[in-house]
Amino acid sequence: MTSGTGAAPVLAVRDLVQEFDVPGGVVHAVSGVSFDVWPGETLGIVGETGSGKSTLARSVLQAPRPKSGSVRLRGTELVTLRGRRLLAARRHMQMVFQDPFGSLDPTWRVRDIVAEPLAAYRAGDSAGRAARRRLAGQMLELVGLDPSGYGDRRPRELSGGQAQRVAIARALALSPSLLVCDEPVSSLDVLIQAQVLNLFERLRAELGLSYLFIAHDLALVKQVSDRVAVMYLGKLCETGPGESVYRAPRHPYTRALLDSIPDTRPVATRAAATISGEPPSPVHPPSGCRFRTRCPRAAERCAATEPALRELSAGHAVACHFPLEAPRFVMTEERETSR
Repeated sequence: MTSGTGAAPVLAVRDLVQEFDVPGGVVHAVSGVSFDVWPGETLGIVGETGSGKSTLARSVLQAPRPKSGSVRLRGTELVTLRGRRLLAARRHMQMVFQDPFGSLDPTWRVRDIVAEPLAAYRAGDSAGRAARRRLAGQMLELVGLDPSGYGDRRPRELSGGQAQRVAIARALALSPSLLVCDEPVSSLDVLIQAQVLNLFERLRAELGLSYLFIAHDLALVKQVSDRVAVMYLGKLCETGPGESVYRAPRHPYTRALLDSIPDTRPVATRAAATISGEPPSPVHPPSGCRFRTRCPRAAERCAATEPALRELSAGHAVACHFPLEAPRFVMTEERETSR
């Protein structure tokens, strides 16, 4: 995908590799992943547990640093930076974690938690501390929490949704361009999930934020993402505009994931697909296509040659030797929409 405005991507990732030494071998957690995130865009990364989504997010943040590849944030290469230069660059990219209580210091008050990132970048004199407290109050208001009512509370005095709003306020304190959200609503109930997702959308509109949104729930990702990238065993197998990927998936793995979502359409209007077996070990991934051991369309070519991610339609790419055909009813709907 390219930006229609000619702007440069906020985040450009190329051939990212992350591996970990373990007894008995090497875990190939992320293997040659490339993507862009554009200004004001939400890119959703989806896949089963163990597909490498969270490792990808942390590798982008250089925590830990990837084994190889390039991560450019606002044009600055992060992989080669060290110390204060990396800290200065990384202020433009902040993370929101899955478990808000696990990411908040239980002994600190909310106001101090939100102001914490500012201490790493600003002087610690009394005037600086006062300014940080004022800004922390503004951030709490931005996420819908009254600083007079919540500023002096500790995390244990908050609900799950309130704690996640505090975590979001902390992430916004440094005015980042990009938020990396790793399963940010999976620990919340459905009603609170909707409220937090609406908050993300409002912040994107008001602040011009971009998001890298990691989740295993495809229905949820569909709600918030402009584009979707599907991961399987450390690799991207399909990418494209959210509407295109959901209405006309071209990779068998994507099709099977979508068929696992509760669907009210008549069975005759959708082709069922299943994923047999368990994912292979990332220590010993299959040759060729990593999905071939579970794919009903696999052939000898799939074992011999790794499929490249290739564009089949505008912005929609798939890494498969035998991609699915676009459903005829989808193409008809698209023509009707374009009239």
